Amino acid sequence: MSHSGALFEVAGVEVTSTMTTAAAITVVLSAVVIAGTRNMKVSHPGRLQSALEYAMGSLRDFYASILGKERATAFTPILGTLFLFIIVSNYSGLLPYAGHLPGFQPPTGVLSTTVALAMITFFTTQIGGFKYNGVHYLGHFVKPVAPLLPLLLLEEVIHPLSLSLRLYGNIYGEETVLHQVSGLIPLGAPIIIMGLSLLFGFIQALVFTMLSAIYIEAATGHGH
Repeated sequence: MSHSGALFEVAGVEVTSTMTTAAAITVVLSAVVIAGTRNMKVSHPGRLQSALEYAMGSLRDFYASILGKERATAFTPILGTLFLFIIVSNYSGLLPYAGHLPGFQPPTGVLSTTVALAMITFFTTQIGGFKYNGVHYLGHFVKPVAPLLPLLLLEEVIHPLSLSLRLYGNIYGEETVLHQVSGLIPLGAPIIIMGLSLLFGFIQALVFTMLSAIYIEAATGHGH
């Protein structure tokens, strides 16, 4: 069961359980980051600062293997933010009563959220393409031959579509399996499924941002 209807309205805009959960996750992540960086120290950093530096450093190194060091430094803030939001959203579906309480609906299990995340990747890719290549970026839409323009434009649309459907389908399927198994085998099996879900949620967040990095690399590379 999920609460997909509107909980209330604000200035004529319907607020759903997905939106309230996404807002809560954003507030929690923001609070953690602010707490870990407000008194940053070069020597003897606190545990939270060290944990955040390790996490973002690891992500930057991972994206550098795709984008190169310079572009990874430029794009890790947005890719890392996407990663953190997605993984926390994925894990929120493992909490008790997720999807059963009004106001508590895991965001990545809803297509509208994954589409919004994919659109962030889309606009980041296009803006990055113009930033690194100027108007020459438009040239890749007619290479190697101009008649490919419709197909190449369609490819740009398919990228965010595939990102959103992949993330939504996998997370929705995982939540459905967990719910069904919990009902059939209340002891033992759900714990195993939840353990696998922790790994699965991490992989999905990493794959989403890895593919995003690949799209950004293709747009910002010097081949355009």
